[in-house]
Amino acid sequence: MITLTVNGRSVELNDGSTLLDAAKGAGVYIPTLCYYPRLPSNAVCRMCLVNVNGKARPEPACITKANDGDIIETDSRELQEFRKTDTQWLLARHPNDCMRCEVSGSCKLQNFVSEYQLEESWGKVPMGSPEHLEHRLTDHTSPSIWLDLSKCIECGLCVEACGEPGQQQHVIGFAERSSDRLPVTVFDKSLADTNCISCGQCTLVCPVGALIETPHWHDVLHTIDTRRRISAVLVAPATRIAISEEFGMKPGTVSTGRMINALRKLGFDYVFDTNFAADLTIMEEATEFLARFKNQKRLPLFTSCCPGWVNWVEINRPDLLPHLSTTKSPQQMHGALTKRGAFARTLGADFVESTSEPYVVSVMPCTAKKDEAVRPGLSGDLDHVLTTRELARMIKARGIAFSTLPEVGDFDNPLGESTGAGQIFGASGGVMEAVVRTASHFIDEENSLPLEWHQLRGVSAGVKTAKIPGIGKVAVCNGIATAQRMLETETWRDEYVAIEVMACVGGCLGGGGEPKSMDPLVLEKRMQAIYQIDKQAPRRRSYENQDVQKLYATELKEPNSAQAQALLHTSYAARNSKRLFLMRFLDCVDRRDGKGAASLFHPDALWSTASPFGDIQGTSDIEALINTRLPPRKYGPEYARHRMGSTADINDLTVVTPTDERCRFSMEIETLNEGNQSKMVIKKLVREFL
Repeated sequence: MITLTVNGRSVELNDGSTLLDAAKGAGVYIPTLCYYPRLPSNAVCRMCLVNVNGKARPEPACITKANDGDIIETDSRELQEFRKTDTQWLLARHPNDCMRCEVSGSCKLQNFVSEYQLEESWGKVPMGSPEHLEHRLTDHTSPSIWLDLSKCIECGLCVEACGEPGQQQHVIGFAERSSDRLPVTVFDKSLADTNCISCGQCTLVCPVGALIETPHWHDVLHTIDTRRRISAVLVAPATRIAISEEFGMKPGTVSTGRMINALRKLGFDYVFDTNFAADLTIMEEATEFLARFKNQKRLPLFTSCCPGWVNWVEINRPDLLPHLSTTKSPQQMHGALTKRGAFARTLGADFVESTSEPYVVSVMPCTAKKDEAVRPGLSGDLDHVLTTRELARMIKARGIAFSTLPEVGDFDNPLGESTGAGQIFGASGGVMEAVVRTASHFIDEENSLPLEWHQLRGVSAGVKTAKIPGIGKVAVCNGIATAQRMLETETWRDEYVAIEVMACVGGCLGGGGEPKSMDPLVLEKRMQAIYQIDKQAPRRRSYENQDVQKLYATELKEPNSAQAQALLHTSYAARNSKRLFLMRFLDCVDRRDGKGAASLFHPDALWSTASPFGDIQGTSDIEALINTRLPPRKYGPEYARHRMGSTADINDLTVVTPTDERCRFSMEIETLNEGNQSKMVIKKLVREFL
């Protein structure tokens, strides 16, 4: 231990602590813009400079190690003036857009300017350079993440979060020098065209509004304000814990009741628990795993509920697609059930006749869930996806005093009951533990195997393993970087029978859409709350969910039945493959989105329909056929999709039509140049019936 003083206050610290740690220990506030507790500090912003006795110049508190006997000064006149000048320079390169900015009120730069009432002292110096117009400042192409570099303060946190210390995806990096320096995507591609997996860790660490989740909350608020549509909202397990932090509560505070009451005050007609679908996911996934285990095929099974992980596989390792569980995530299962299950038929005549559908929103801790909701074969099951941060903005926008709401509230049924197994989905290792709990029941071993598997829990990065008697060895990869390291060798193929991967360290609790926290132990505190809810649950295994049992009895028959496969399972495709183009096209056809379908084709493309419509030439005719000549789409239970003949064969273009006919497609792809950008498009698409 060492002892030092900060502004005259004595503080005792562990060896290896920084001067910033010392200031926090003494209760002294030092502003920072480039510091984040779970990433390396690079002292870029210089806001945390402090005076240290015996040092000729100020030292950055975030990287300077504290020494026994140090005397630290944080508030000299010179230091305060430097911070003001430093901030004013940042203001000169920052737009005056606070009223419309998504992070207004939680922006570190805005807060410092407001606290010190700073005014602009220099003329505007825009970000970027006329000599490097290839570096785009604004990019809204991604369904998950918006980029606006005009607001960037060059702290470098996004580069770290995406780079070696973080996710190791290396999608964002610095380009140029001096005043032209700014973070850009690899080869200046649009974010949607990079290898971005949409994990959103860059948005989690950004101290300003340069990187944010694609905002949906405005549209959601306007829709529920009108009350013209029956609305339902689905809430993830991690959100009910983390949202407390947005309203000044301690990390790990459970606010399930307060959240339910806030959602009702916002105007949602039904508030459902995504944990219900998590239990359903476990029933399907455990059954799927045991079938593969029995046949010793496509093992190990990889979990598929994390869309960031699924994106990574499709982009980087399509050879692993057959190993992915075909089970949809709880979000997508719940969306499909809410819109296309028996619940929709209870809402009125229009819903019974399949001419209308409810407005369905999910609240997730994850930015990649926005991407997942528009995947081919899944799009349309949800209207919008909100992050935990977005829900907090909605609550604040309507002036709801969240912390004063009663912590007593119930989810609506029949899609609201859940078990403890559904709750632990929010933590790294939780999906695997929930699968083991139910799989042990299916093999009649639930009484001989433990209910809790502590060796699969924890927030530390790395691989966690457990040996399950009668099943084999399972693994949990905490973070996409951990999964990448494991997959560098082939030992995993024979060592494990099932592997859970969560792209974000800590699982959903550390998702890119969660509240921004400077607490280095925030993940541990959130996880502790997750497992406490599980411990207190009256039912802790997914098969014990009574409403799930009723769903199988009345609609789905049994796990992995034909009915369950059609509603609760999905298919995969390698990124930029012909199979993916076909899946996107058929998804547009099913939803009668002629414009979206036409955007996939070359302007002079040919579509041979193998139907009375004959051959269709050109994008305008393709769009017109889908929008005006096909029968109007049905909603609710009558809405039927095309399905791929195989779930993951990257070369298979066989399709099952909504009328259960089998056909095969062939396709020609061509590169289309548009200005400085190029994209792959369909030049010719031919269908033949089998």
